[in-house]
Amino acid sequence: AFAFAREGADVVLADVEADALADTVREVRDRVAGATVVEGRRVDVSDAAAVEALAADLRAEHGVPDIVVHNAGVGVAGSALDTGLDDWRRVVDVNLWGVVHGSRVFGRQLRERGEGGHLVAVASMAAYLPSPVLPAYSTTKAAVLAFGESLRAELAADGIGVSVVCPGIVATGIAGSTSFAGAGGAELDNRRVRAQRLFDARRFPPERVAEDVLRAVERDLPLVPSTPEARLGLVLARLTPGLVRAALRRRRR
Repeated sequence: AFAFAREGADVVLADVEADALADTVREVRDRVAGATVVEGRRVDVSDAAAVEALAADLRAEHGVPDIVVHNAGVGVAGSALDTGLDDWRRVVDVNLWGVVHGSRVFGRQLRERGEGGHLVAVASMAAYLPSPVLPAYSTTKAAVLAFGESLRAELAADGIGVSVVCPGIVATGIAGSTSFAGAGGAELDNRRVRAQRLFDARRFPPERVAEDVLRAVERDLPLVPSTPEARLGLVLARLTPGLVRAALRRRRR
């Protein structure tokens, strides 16, 4: 939000958490000189009808958005066999369906307008690196990458770009909402705290990822690995996939 506002874009933010949304809108207005049309809309991206209503309202009030960034995401950790169905549904609904819902409705608007535009999906290096620790999360991010690449091919003739940005470990608060298979109560809190310490210790700020999002739009890049480990992981996944699978394989004890 800050990055696009500083570039002179009119910014509309959407989030499921009303208080966090209001805080971000206020911060953008206060910290970015000349920021315009900075407003927030509460929406659950897993709800197709809610996303369609958001798109219709924005079109009526401001016109079709030139750039749409799908950045909503939740984490689920734990083995594939131990992850409950509710957690599977939650991570798929937000991480995958959220991108599909927004891309379908805003992509149609951009195509009908006929002036180009750009769709961005923030995935993860987990999209191309198998993980025995984050199988549900990795599944959704791999699906987002495949969807983005397919959608890019579909919309190319319309002058609409599609980019997938894949960060590694970034100092955000995602660990605070991550579910851990088999953990609840105090144990869940402890795991979240330990995970958050890892993210914070990495000290890779979200501002750096925002720069990569802007670069993806400006250069119409299909795939942008963000963070050094994400770039290295992409090279290894493409050149030595067998070694990557061997290194990540978990052995039963």
